[in-house]
Amino acid sequence: MRNIIGKAPFVFLLMPVVAAIVINDLMPGFISVFLLATVAIILMGISFFVPAAHAYRLRWLFGAGVMALIFSITTLRYNQEKQQAEFNFPNGNALYQGYVTDIPQEKPKSIQCNIALNVPNKKKVIVYFQKTDKSSSLVPGDVVIFRARMQPFKNFGNPDDFDYARLMRNRGFAASGYVPENQWMKTEILNRTPYVISQQIRLKALEFYKSFGLENDEYAFITALTIGYKEFLPQEMEEAFRASGTSHVLSVSGLHVGIIYLVITSMLFFLKGSKRKNILKQIIIILSLWAYAFITGLSVAVIRAAIMLSIFCVGNMFNRKGFSYNTVAIAAFFILLSRPFGLFEIGFQMSFMAVMAILFFQPKINRLYMPQNKVPATLWSLFTLSLAAQAGVFPLVLYYFGTFPTYFFITNLLIVPLTNLIVYAVIPVAVFSAAGSIGFAVFDFPAMLCQWLFDKICRFTLSVVYFFETLPAAQIKDQYLTFWGMILVFLIVISFFIRFENKKFAPIFIFLSAALGLFSLQTIESIQPKPLQLVVFNRPSASEIAYVHGRQKTIFPNSGNTIIPHPTKRIVKISSNIFDNKVSKQPFVSDYLILSEDNSFSMYTLKNHFVTREVILDSSLSRSASKRLIRQCRELGIKVHDIAESGAFIVNF
Repeated sequence: MRNIIGKAPFVFLLMPVVAAIVINDLMPGFISVFLLATVAIILMGISFFVPAAHAYRLRWLFGAGVMALIFSITTLRYNQEKQQAEFNFPNGNALYQGYVTDIPQEKPKSIQCNIALNVPNKKKVIVYFQKTDKSSSLVPGDVVIFRARMQPFKNFGNPDDFDYARLMRNRGFAASGYVPENQWMKTEILNRTPYVISQQIRLKALEFYKSFGLENDEYAFITALTIGYKEFLPQEMEEAFRASGTSHVLSVSGLHVGIIYLVITSMLFFLKGSKRKNILKQIIIILSLWAYAFITGLSVAVIRAAIMLSIFCVGNMFNRKGFSYNTVAIAAFFILLSRPFGLFEIGFQMSFMAVMAILFFQPKINRLYMPQNKVPATLWSLFTLSLAAQAGVFPLVLYYFGTFPTYFFITNLLIVPLTNLIVYAVIPVAVFSAAGSIGFAVFDFPAMLCQWLFDKICRFTLSVVYFFETLPAAQIKDQYLTFWGMILVFLIVISFFIRFENKKFAPIFIFLSAALGLFSLQTIESIQPKPLQLVVFNRPSASEIAYVHGRQKTIFPNSGNTIIPHPTKRIVKISSNIFDNKVSKQPFVSDYLILSEDNSFSMYTLKNHFVTREVILDSSLSRSASKRLIRQCRELGIKVHDIAESGAFIVNF
């Protein structure tokens, strides 16, 4: 154990961090931080007074104390983060002061701003300001005073939805609220925290790209590719990259930071020879990497890569080369200590799993074939890198998304070099454009030429992605894994690759056992009856009704007033108010009456035409109409279910 810890101490130091986060999430309040920290200090203290004769036998005391201390520190950080994200706001309108932390996002009727509150408490909230010229001019760092009614994050209650409230908690947000035009003001104060400065730099980069005159798709692509800003990406583009197996290029990560590292290293070619020059070179590289991290908004993936490459540079100062599991663990250790909830973010899990898989799988794959020429060797390296990363993340992808790209090994050979070329091309474009903007007219033509080439490369890259998306069987869909199914797939993959090096029986036994377990799980799941349900979904400002069977969904046509087929229930959906000034000889008896789309409905009128057990108000109705109808239902003694407030409505068959 001592030898292992000596070789990779941070791998073991990471274990109590992960354990503390998971245990505190599953059993809140189970751990006493004070008691555990006291035990840790006592164990470490005892280890210093152990007689020399017993030092070897009791050497575990100090290690156990360190692990317990890290566990207690992580628990303390977890509780602090959890407290920051808890909802404890007044019921009604209240006055708040805070500053804009991120680049505001434009919505159809509002401007979404992430706000760090200063008054009355220090929490992060999401505020939707009514869209006006004043709210559209907000930038990161602006300090605002506003009056709003804060609301906790709620899940939509749909059977196919993720846990939105948990996602917001993991990101550190405690509440959200809407602010009308006359309920807020911007002060003259400008907050300048390091994170805000990074967002301001990012905003300048967006404005710079805007000056290129790119089309919408190319502009959205280049902002996502180079600075990790994905708010402009259309959904069809994201789906195309996901289907082609290249969605990782849209998230600024280790790939992009690695390119920046290579660019800077190439530019500093003259700093070699003496030890002093080498140290200066590594310091410049580290500073440049963190400057790039600032430009990209300090995302977890970039911070992870920046930490790893910074450690690599420090190693180069002392002539120590190479990455290791320990390097990855150091990055994870510091990230999780600062942001414990980051462990539950999909991006964090996939990012670190991809790097771990590359370290573990790629050397084993490389031994299968060793090209002698440079070009085949480069292509083989790209292929094995992509295969190793996909081998590590595809169980997670199936668990979270139920999809997997089938042509990833081809698309990555094409798209990764193209995206590298685009990132490289940004540098001359930026240099020539900047030189032209300050009065050097001689650089205008080179700037235009570089921008034209830049645009063509972006267009070609997107065309390749869209082409592979249209190929037959480009993506495996609806193949979700359960949690234990994911664990078994990981065991199958790991044991399969271990077999390349270890010819013993153990990897084969693990492989066959995990495969049998996975087959049993899939068989049990397939024979278990899946109930057929009619679901009125909670879609903001939209109407959606569907028959749901397991993970399969059949949308019911949204066509006016109709009766929805059901074997035992009478379900009526009306979306057009044609009942005013009409008389019914006998009201229609139904179990459920679904009202949608038309805000002019009145229950006082509808009660003359329908007798129903329960009224369902779908989320396409305005909030004012829903509140009015709820009040009328209660006055008439009719049970009512408001989709927007109470979540999706489900009727079993």
